[in-house]
Amino acid sequence: MQVILASMAYILSFTATFSYTVTTLPDIDNEDFIKEYVHAHNKFRSKVNPTATNMLYMTWEPALAQTAKAWAKHCQFKHNPQRESNLNFTSVGENIWTGSLVLFSVSSAISNWYNEIQYYDFATRKCTKVCGHYTQVVWADSYKVGCAVQFCPKVSGFEQLSNGAHFVCNYGPGGNYPTWPYKKGATCSACPQSDKCVENLCINPQRDKVTRYYSVDYPDWPIYSRNRYTSLFLIVKSIILILSVIMTIFIKHKYPNLAIMD
Repeated sequence: MQVILASMAYILSFTATFSYTVTTLPDIDNEDFIKEYVHAHNKFRSKVNPTATNMLYMTWEPALAQTAKAWAKHCQFKHNPQRESNLNFTSVGENIWTGSLVLFSVSSAISNWYNEIQYYDFATRKCTKVCGHYTQVVWADSYKVGCAVQFCPKVSGFEQLSNGAHFVCNYGPGGNYPTWPYKKGATCSACPQSDKCVENLCINPQRDKVTRYYSVDYPDWPIYSRNRYTSLFLIVKSIILILSVIMTIFIKHKYPNLAIMD
């Protein structure tokens, strides 16, 4: 048991101290990078407060990622005026995060955007500071996202920073003020008719053009839209099996002379 706990502590400490370098920043086709930013968006979208009736599940769009990458290379702290060119969306939204290379992580950047919720009053739609990044993250109709991160020695419009990470996410379709980012009410109650509800989000394989979805709580675990309850059963079964093994090891260590009588 002590060995298990020590191993877990080591893994957590290693993860906490990891930071990107110029050569380790992920490219737009890096599967772990894609999964991380898609998962982060869906995690926040699934847990909005007040709850949403029509929040769509987000999936990766390579064309949006390519647009984000092309613009990130310019190292400019402003929005891409050409981001809607050659894309099949009525509009394209964009969020930008720029900061120290050693402090960059996908989760910290998207959390920074979401934390603008503190300045946003859902009832009145009033914003006391900056809220546009938050409202885009939770914009109900945005169902595609593509992101890119670029190393920039200097960022135009952000001169106080040197050797930074410039992170850009594009959304399709984009959205923002002046309307509400989503409809308040019972979860999934206003999903499109052909959609299914998975973890408080509306999914549709035809619209999303994916064969599987990932859990917002366990990003590495796929959830197939047609077998949601089967997937849930397998997840619970796996957890019970792991706990049983741990308990067996603990009991044998605690009571080495214990025997089971027939």
